[in-house]
Amino acid sequence: MILHSEPAVLKDGIPANPAADLDIAAAKKKTITYGILDAHDNHSDEDILHIRFDSLTSHDITYVGIIQTARASGMKKFPVPYVLTNCHNTLCAVGGTINEDDHQFALSAAKKYGGIYVPPCFAVIHSYNREMMTKCGNMILGSDSHTRYGALGTMGVGEGGGELAKQLVERTYDMARPKTVLVWLTGKPKPGVGPHDVALALVGATYESGFVKNKALEFAGPGIANLSQDFRNGIDVMTTETTCWSSIWETDEKTEEYYTVRGRKDDYKKLSVQDGAYYDSWIDLDLSQVESMIALPMHPSYAIAINELKKDPAKYLKEAQDRANSQLSGKAQIDLMKTIDADGNVHCDQGIIAGCSGGVYENIKAAASILKGKTTGNGIFRLSVYPDSMPAFKALASEGTVVDLIESGAVFREAFCGPCFGAGDTPANGEFSIRHTTRNFPNREGSKPGEGQIASVALMDARSIAATAANKGILTAATDLVTEYEPETVQSFDTSIYANRVYNGYGKADPSAELTFGPNIKDWPAQPALSDDLLVKVVTHIDDPVTTTDELIPSGETSSFRSNPIRLAQFTLSRRDPAYVGCAKEVQAIEADRLAGTIDDDPAEVYEALKAYGVESDPDHTNIASAIYARKPGDGSAREQAASCQRVLGGAANFAEEYATKRYRSNCINWGILPFVTEQGSDLPKGAWVFVKNIRTSLLHETAVEAYAVFNGNVTPVKLSLGQLTAEEKQILADGCLINYYRN
Repeated sequence: MILHSEPAVLKDGIPANPAADLDIAAAKKKTITYGILDAHDNHSDEDILHIRFDSLTSHDITYVGIIQTARASGMKKFPVPYVLTNCHNTLCAVGGTINEDDHQFALSAAKKYGGIYVPPCFAVIHSYNREMMTKCGNMILGSDSHTRYGALGTMGVGEGGGELAKQLVERTYDMARPKTVLVWLTGKPKPGVGPHDVALALVGATYESGFVKNKALEFAGPGIANLSQDFRNGIDVMTTETTCWSSIWETDEKTEEYYTVRGRKDDYKKLSVQDGAYYDSWIDLDLSQVESMIALPMHPSYAIAINELKKDPAKYLKEAQDRANSQLSGKAQIDLMKTIDADGNVHCDQGIIAGCSGGVYENIKAAASILKGKTTGNGIFRLSVYPDSMPAFKALASEGTVVDLIESGAVFREAFCGPCFGAGDTPANGEFSIRHTTRNFPNREGSKPGEGQIASVALMDARSIAATAANKGILTAATDLVTEYEPETVQSFDTSIYANRVYNGYGKADPSAELTFGPNIKDWPAQPALSDDLLVKVVTHIDDPVTTTDELIPSGETSSFRSNPIRLAQFTLSRRDPAYVGCAKEVQAIEADRLAGTIDDDPAEVYEALKAYGVESDPDHTNIASAIYARKPGDGSAREQAASCQRVLGGAANFAEEYATKRYRSNCINWGILPFVTEQGSDLPKGAWVFVKNIRTSLLHETAVEAYAVFNGNVTPVKLSLGQLTAEEKQILADGCLINYYRN
C-alpha cells in the first residue's frame, strides 16, 4: 500500500499527475463525493456546506437523549425517516427494567413522531440501514461513529446526537467541503484474506499520520470488481478507524444484485468516477499484497501480518504489551508474554465474530467452512458468533451454516453489538481475545482496570479467527489453511421478517400518541449561557498521545444509564481519572455559591492574583466552571455523552493541542463546551485556574482570546484559539448549548 500525498487526476482510467494548466475547481466537481454533497447542500454559502440528510439512524444508547433534545428544541414530528434500532442495550442485565423502558420509549416516539422502530436483537444498526435504508446517491446521518454505507453508494456520516437533533428540527449539518482522497484498488485478495484484513491494513497505514483525517474517501479502480458486496461493506465500515469523515465507492452489478435481493432494485444506480476527476491525495492499494492481519492491543492501527508476528512473537507482543500498559497508566497490567508457549506458539483464549463488521453473512459462512468437520476443543479457547440481522440469521440457519458452527463447538447468538463495546462475552481477567469487531480500545471488552481487572483484545478477520479456533486457540493465519477462493454466494433475504415485525411509522406521525417514560428517563438539566468573562478550573490533565471517548465516558454496563444525564455523569472519566467527578462537583458547588451571592476562597485568591498582575475582572459577570486538558481527545465513538457528561457536571471548556475527530469537537460545541486549542498544555496542570476575559465578545466577533492561567498564585498568559466556527456554532456556544439556542 502506497500513500501519495500529492494530488492526482484520473486520466484514461488510471491515477495520474495533474496537468499544469488543469482547472482544479472544475476537476473536483467530477468526483462522486462532490456530486453527492452538492445534491444535498442548500447552496446558501460558497465556503460552507449546509447539508440535509435523507434519513437518520440511532441505537438504544443514543436515541433517548437525541429525542429529548429535539423535543426541548421544538420538534413536532420526524421530518425524514428516523430508524431507531435496539442492538446495544438489549441484555437488560444492568439496572432492572431501564433498558427495556428505553425500548418502549422508542416505540412510543416512533408512533408519535413518525419513526421506524427495529425491535431488540432484530438487526445491528448498520446492517439494518444497509439492508433497508441505503440508496445510491443518498446520505444517512447516524449517532454512531461507524455509520458508513459508502460501498452501497450512500454517504454515511457518524456524529453526536446534537447533529441529529438539528436535522430533526429541520436545520442543517454545516461544514467546510472536505478534501477527497482516492483509494485506488487493484488486484484480488488471496484465498483466506477477508475484509477485516484489508481494513486493518488500511487503518494501520493511515491512522497515525492523520493522512485521511476528516477527509472523504472515494474507492475506485479495477480491484472493486474482485470483491463481493459483503467484502466491500466490511472494508467500508472500518474506514471510521482511519479518522476519515465519510466514504463512497463506485457501484456495479454486484451492488445492484444486493439491492434487488432485498426488494429494492429501484434504489440502485451506477456511480462511477469521471475521467479527469481531481483528488487532493491518493492511496494505491493492491489487494493481492494484503496478508492475514492482526491489530494488537489497544488500537486498530497497531496492525501487523499474523505470520510476521509469528516469526518473532516475543518481540512484537512485548512491544504491544509495553505500549498498552503505558496507555493504562498503571491502573492494571496486561501480560501478553504469557500467551507464548515453549514452542513459540501464541495462544488465544477467546474468539468473537460479531456486529456490523464481523457478523455479516459471508464472514460467518467463511468461518463455518473453515471449521466444518473440525472442533474448537474443550480447553480454554471458546468461540461465539453473532449474526448481524435476523434475515441473515434465517439464511444461515436454512443453509445449515449455523449447524456447522454449533457442531464445531461455537456458540451461536443473536444480532447484538455488545462484544464491540464491552457488554457481551467479556473475557476473564488476563485473557487474550481475538475479535472480528470494530475496535480494541482499552476496556472495550468490558474489563474494569480501576478494579484490577484487565483483558486484551486483538482484531482479526473471521477467517483467521476460525483458523485459530480449528487449531484449538493457537494463533493461525487463514491464508495458511485456505488455498482456494470462497465461492461467491448470494444471501437469500426474507423481506417478511422486517415487514412483519418492524414498526414503520414514517409519514404517519400521531401527535396525540403519548410517550412512554420509564423512571430512569430524565430531561436534560438547564445549562447557563456563556458569561462575559469565564473562570474555569482544570480538574483533569491528561497528557496521553490520544484520549478516546471510551475513556471520557466508559462503554459497557454504563450504557444502561444513558437516558439519565445526571446518573450517567457519575461515570465520567471513571476509568481514566476516578477523581474527576468529585473535583468537577466541587467547582460546580463554587458556582452555586456564587449565584447565591458568596465567593469561595479559591476564586477570590485567583481574582487577587489577576489584579496584582494587572488584569481586571468582574466576578458578578463571570461564570465559574470546570475544564479538562487532554492533548488529543475524542478518538473513537460518536456518542455525545463524552461531552454532555462534562457539561452536566458543570464543565464549560476543553483545552487540547488538537481534537482527534470532528464529531467529538462538534459534540463539545453542541453542549456549550468551548473547544479551545493551545500549545501551552504544560501551563495548565490539574488545579490551575484559567481566566478568559471578554470570551463572549471574542467568540461572537472573532477577536483574539485573552486568557491567563493562575496556579499557586502565579499568573501566566495563555494563547488560546477556538478554530473555525460557523455563525450558528458561535451562537450555540454563546447560548450555552444547542437546546438553549433553539429555545432562544
